[in-house]
Amino acid sequence: MARQAARGPDPRKVSNELFTLTYGAMVAQLVKDYEHDDEVNKQLDKMGYNIGVRLIEDFLARSGVGRCNDLRETADVISRVAFKMFLGITPVVTNWSPAGDEFSLLLENNPLTEFVELPDGHSQLNYSNILCGALRGALEMVQLDVTVWFVQDQLKGDSISEIRLKFNKRLEDAVPAGED
Repeated sequence: MARQAARGPDPRKVSNELFTLTYGAMVAQLVKDYEHDDEVNKQLDKMGYNIGVRLIEDFLARSGVGRCNDLRETADVISRVAFKMFLGITPVVTNWSPAGDEFSLLLENNPLTEFVELPDGHSQLNYSNILCGALRGALEMVQLDVTVWFVQDQLKGDSISEIRLKFNKRLEDAVPAGED
């Protein structure tokens, strides 16, 4: 009889739970440090932006994805590759604007909110706003100026979490003076 080795917990699940709990502790500290939810939301967006600026290099190196040809392709890569790689989920891309410059990412299960309830008196808190900042920062590094915000949030009683992304303009490569 072959004896099966005892399996421990899935290390990815443990690290996801640790990440979720650590993120929750950080948001709780921000709520204590700032008086208004708007200030906390700005800080979360700023942190996310800084993460996105750095994360894009890792994403491009690990994914092998080349330059996207249009916003639809970019949305597909964000949903099917980036979210899957970093958060283990695949949001649905939907609600395209008629001009094709705006779309939504629908998150059925947001891993950041797994063990979370918004505290009383914080109805304006965008708990997962770090995701908006990360998207904005990463896309800016590939010359896309975008605006990103939450439209719906399961923590606020909505049936789904929805992130809206609007393309503003393509950024020009900045060449340092004297290097053109």
